[in-house]
Order: sequence, then structure tokens, then C-alpha cells
Amino acid sequence: MVAALPGNIRLKLDQTLAQWRQWACDPPLAGVPKLVATLGAGLSNFSILVEADSRFVVRIDGIDPVVHKLNRHGEWRSLEAAHGAGLAPAPRYFNPALGSLVCDYLTPDGEQPLNIPDIAQLLRGIHQLPARHHRLDLAERLLSYEKRLIHRNPASRALLEDYRLPVTEALSAAGQTRQPQVLCHHDLLRANRLYSGGRLFALDWEYSAMGSAWYELAVVAAGDELTPAETDTLLRAYLGSAASESQRRLVMQYTCVYRYLELLWYLAQDHPGLDDRKLEFKRELLDKNLRELGP
Repeated sequence: MVAALPGNIRLKLDQTLAQWRQWACDPPLAGVPKLVATLGAGLSNFSILVEADSRFVVRIDGIDPVVHKLNRHGEWRSLEAAHGAGLAPAPRYFNPALGSLVCDYLTPDGEQPLNIPDIAQLLRGIHQLPARHHRLDLAERLLSYEKRLIHRNPASRALLEDYRLPVTEALSAAGQTRQPQVLCHHDLLRANRLYSGGRLFALDWEYSAMGSAWYELAVVAAGDELTPAETDTLLRAYLGSAASESQRRLVMQYTCVYRYLELLWYLAQDHPGLDDRKLEFKRELLDKNLRELGP
């Protein structure tokens, strides 16, 4: 079922569908795709399932990508490379003026297990993709979100004030280690991973950029709330051997950065999914990680 969409989003969707002849499909589509269902609607974007000769997902921006430091041209290039490596659905159409992106729809398998070796293999594949110019600057991203929080939700800024210094120190310490920059997905949480046809794919590449593989590992471990044993399994599967103490500490430092960044993002958006109970839970996790990290 296609849920009601805001007028401006529906207009951009209709304009995107009207460009069906420009979609990179082989063979070319025989006619305009028809709406099937709304897959998701949130602060970041709207995703709509459409069907012509096959099924596609049309994503329409719900935010200004420039304001949120999203590089849509870079995302398209990442998607092209990832699809070529068998890691992502095929991108079919991209129109930054409309804020629209069209990709193949991957039919989900009935089971979507948490298979840590498969995740590690997916990460290794992503990190071997060709380098790009766009780079994630975590210090700049933190500062940007802090400024946005002060502007949009100043009352909430005090909730995170005690974390700013220790997280900044953790990021600085992590940055002192030698880390080659690789192409990262930067949001490879369970919601952005999909088994289809028995293979694990990465979806939603909007945060893709050059970055640290250790931060990427921390995002998966923290975002999926892996246990310490599961995190060790992830590191072993990714590295091919047991992680050293310095490598575990590096992941913990980046885990603190990620949890703080996540809180900033939610509060700066005044996200309805972050109620008081969930906020307190996420703050407790950050407190716990900072204690474990130590001085």
C-alpha cells in the first residue's frame, strides 16, 4: 500500500517516474513504473517501491543533503562500484535536482540472521573498493552536529556537555595511530544489511566516504549492540587473526565517538524515535564505554 506522501515529495516522485526512459535498465523499461508500496518515510528520506518490468526502490530526499554533509554524487559513485563488486543493488537513476535515487529492489530472504563472518566479509569487500576524493572528517562532523544541536535544540545541549571533552580526547588519541584511509559505508547497521538470494548486501550508501576501517568496525559493533565476545568474533573474522589490545582499544575509542555522534544526531533532529527512556539507555551505554576506555 502506498501511504500518503507530503505534496513536495509526491511531486518529486512523479517527476522521477516520468524520467523512466532515462533509467539505466537493460533491456530498457517498456513503460512508466507503477507505485506498489511505501517502504519507509523518515526525517532523512522517503523510499517507495515501484514496478515496471521488475521492481525498483525510489528514494526521495526528505532533508537538504548539503546541510547534512551528504555527498549524493559520491554516493552514486560508491553504489556503482559496490554493485560492480556484487555488494549492493544496481543503481539505475540519479537526479540531484529532484533529490531522487533509483536502485533495484532486492527481495529479502525469509531469514535475516546475524552472521558475523558474513558481515566481516562484506566489510572487507567494501574496504577494497576504489578510493574516492570525499573523506569523512569525524572532528568536523561532531562540531557540525554540536552547532546544529545548539541552534535547533539548545535545551538538550546540556545533556551531552559532560561527554564532549572525553569523546574529543578519544578521537584525538585514535587519530594519532597510523590508519590507511579506505572507502567505508559508515552506516552498515542491521537495517542497512540485507540477505537476498542467500547473499548479504549493503544498502543505503549515503554516508559512504573515505575513512578509518576501525571506525567502521566500531559502528557495526556499537550500532548492532554486539556483545564483547561478538565484537571479538567480528574483529577476528575481519582481520583473519585475533585483535591485539591496541586494536581493541582503537575500536573502543571509535565506539565512544560513534555513540556520542549518534546522540547528537538524534537530539539535533529532535527525532521522535528517541524518547526519554531510549535517550537514557544510550547515554548509559556511552558512560559505560568511556569508563571501560579509561584515561
